[in-house]
Amino acid sequence: MKPRSLVFDVFGDYLRYRGGEVRLRGLVALMGCFDVPEATVRVVVARMRKEGWLEGRREGRETSYVLTGAAWRLLDDGRARIFAREQGPWDGQWHMVIYSVPETERTLREQLRKRLSWLGFGMLSASVWISPHDRIKQVRADFADHPAIRLDVLRARSEGAAADREMASRSWDLDGLDKDYRALLDHYRPRLARYRAGEVRGREALVERMRLIHDYRKFPFRDPDLPPELLPEGWSGRAAHELFLEAHGLLRSEAEAYVDRLVADPTAS
Repeated sequence: MKPRSLVFDVFGDYLRYRGGEVRLRGLVALMGCFDVPEATVRVVVARMRKEGWLEGRREGRETSYVLTGAAWRLLDDGRARIFAREQGPWDGQWHMVIYSVPETERTLREQLRKRLSWLGFGMLSASVWISPHDRIKQVRADFADHPAIRLDVLRARSEGAAADREMASRSWDLDGLDKDYRALLDHYRPRLARYRAGEVRGREALVERMRLIHDYRKFPFRDPDLPPELLPEGWSGRAAHELFLEAHGLLRSEAEAYVDRLVADPTAS
């Protein structure tokens, strides 16, 4: 787990619910649970300040770090994608984005592609992305200040269920994603018994929960959360999501109590 990602995860899963603020020595103590040295923590928070994710505040001899508005929005967006799943039947309509970006704006084009992927769109062809979910407003809002991007949006139906499944298989690597979901299940299912028995406590609970988050949060970047009729037979994604929610909840009390103790008294173990 990279130190920068760990800091984001600590804020996203714990510190945001405690005012979004932490003293530097408290953050250093938390990162020490993952063998991240103080010097590295200082470098990471300095970079995050420069990038606009954190603000520093002096209180006597101590420095505290606070989430910025941009960071709150990023964490809200991430939490929604990680924890939520689309409910209800699919209406059979595809939402299509056809974009045009000048060759001189390659960085902007890559930003658009990454955002489309994060929102659950898949690339049907070079500049044509599709989703069964209506997230067009989010795409437009994200790039409203970039006149170089031209977006044409359509709603359409295919010739039928077979064509829908074929389009889904072309737009996303569902077989590869299912394989990785199965690997996650194989890794964490044997651990559930200890979680359910309350045997994972204190620092171990915090570390286990953070590793779970780290291992699972990459999936929303890849998983478009397709309706059942578009998924391969035996799809493992739903089972993986349910396991994640259960394990995350089972470890919550012990992990949060340990964070509270360590933030209040960084010398506590």
